[in-house]
Amino acid sequence: MMVKIPGVLTQEQVTKIRAVIDAGPWVDGNETSGHQSRLTKRNQQLRQHCDAAAEAGQMVLSAIGNTPEFVAAALPLKVFPPLFNRYEGGEEFGNHVDNSIRQVKGTEFRIRSDLSCTLFLEEPDDYEGGELVVEDLFGEHRVKLSAGDMVLYPASSLHRVTPVTKGARTASFFWLQSMVRDNGEREQLYRLDRSIRNLSAEKGGTDPTVMELTNLYHNLMRRWADA
Repeated sequence: MMVKIPGVLTQEQVTKIRAVIDAGPWVDGNETSGHQSRLTKRNQQLRQHCDAAAEAGQMVLSAIGNTPEFVAAALPLKVFPPLFNRYEGGEEFGNHVDNSIRQVKGTEFRIRSDLSCTLFLEEPDDYEGGELVVEDLFGEHRVKLSAGDMVLYPASSLHRVTPVTKGARTASFFWLQSMVRDNGEREQLYRLDRSIRNLSAEKGGTDPTVMELTNLYHNLMRRWADA
């Protein structure tokens, strides 16, 4: 399941985050790459664990925690500290699959990467190329969103970032472990949650049908979720 979530960050928040990260130390993007990714990755990355990454990452975590659509779609259990990357001058990231387990170096914090997340921090008209291309059984999905918008997709997906031929593409990226491991079960819960919210807005939260669907949602969560 791929979910696009608009307006995770306001324009003011985007500006604040960019001010922090643009002034930070940028290094070769392979700082956090696995063996396979190193073969296809050419980009820059804000140095992991630096003050700028910590400050900007906390702003991203605060924003996603206050975005109901993100919580409903991801059902996050643990979120990897957000990272930041930049592509310019023909840089790209060829086809790859994200590591199944991500660990913060030097700590015991680790997650199973169920979902990959990209939060765009550059307006699409300000650079050429730089599309996120995600492949699944239905073909290729090309994503290039407005600054402040986010896309979630299964970390198991084969994906790439096309070469940036003009300007620069800046984004935050991270992974999360969902309370619901199975992508199909997570999708059903998300669709049910959306239906409940839409029906509740139309008929009110105490409508018998809304109450029954809400009961069904929570019983499925009890069956499928790890808390």
